[in-house]
Amino acid sequence: MTALGLDLRRVYGAYPTGVAVVAGLVGGRPAGIAASSFVPVSLDPPLVSVCVAHTSTTWPLLRERPTIGISVLGAHQEHVGRRVGARDGDRFAGVEWRATEGGSVLVEGASAWFDCVVEQQVRSGDHDIVVFRVEDLDAAHDVPPLVFHASTFRSLR
Repeated sequence: MTALGLDLRRVYGAYPTGVAVVAGLVGGRPAGIAASSFVPVSLDPPLVSVCVAHTSTTWPLLRERPTIGISVLGAHQEHVGRRVGARDGDRFAGVEWRATEGGSVLVEGASAWFDCVVEQQVRSGDHDIVVFRVEDLDAAHDVPPLVFHASTFRSLR
């Protein structure tokens, strides 16, 4: 990585973000990625987005699913963020989840859940910006979110 790339990573890390799991059923099993780039986009229509690296080997499996779940992880779910963010192994081993009728995978105990369809995908630099239309949603307002800041997981408590 270049010096500029290292500086960008360090400075981007000064901005705290939530941690979300983007997941769906693939061949009857959960597949997903961890994303710290989850952003609400629009109320009307209801849209949210995440950024996905071009190097992701999981996103090509998910992007054609009829529905995809986005779970905003709770502060107590650092282990889920690490597990689903791993590059190898069973990313859902030890993770409690449920599937919707449409095949979205939602993590149990999260702060918020979104059942979505892919609305648009925009190539941008070394990532794609993926915009999702929200079909259904819910939140556990008593569960504080997990935050990623300065290259580590943090709690707002």
